[in-house]
Amino acid sequence: MFLFFFATVVQSTRNLWRVGQTVLGIIFRHPITGASIIPILPDGRIVLIKRRDDGCWALPGGMVDWGEDIPQTVNRELIEETGLELVQITRLVGVYSAPDRDPRIHSICVVVEAKVQGKMEIQDTLEVMEIQAFPANSLPLGKMAHDHTRQLQDYLNGLTTLA
Repeated sequence: MFLFFFATVVQSTRNLWRVGQTVLGIIFRHPITGASIIPILPDGRIVLIKRRDDGCWALPGGMVDWGEDIPQTVNRELIEETGLELVQITRLVGVYSAPDRDPRIHSICVVVEAKVQGKMEIQDTLEVMEIQAFPANSLPLGKMAHDHTRQLQDYLNGLTTLA
């Protein structure tokens, strides 16, 4: 009887471990979804942020929170990082999914162009150290965070990219 009980416990433990591995694999081995925004002011300038973690210029954006859709994420991230209000999402620029596009994690980034308004003001001082608006012909396209140089180049070239 004891051996039967012991074998049942061992089998149950193995099954539980397999379920646990599957759940951990789903949680930690699947890309996270995020959004980047190409914010366009009424005068046509493009708003960028300077990230505190690496000192690079970047598009505002971030991860989609549980219960949000992409437009809600765009609105929230714009407010958090730039203080600007979303007027309208005007264009899907692309979906970027290369495993190495973000050095921190494997993420899938949905990039949109958005008309914005309001006063540029840093809300999240832990993440953003500067906000600046640039004419399209004066963007700092050198070393930008993640793959934002490519995202902006695709935008400027009128492309809709799946990468």
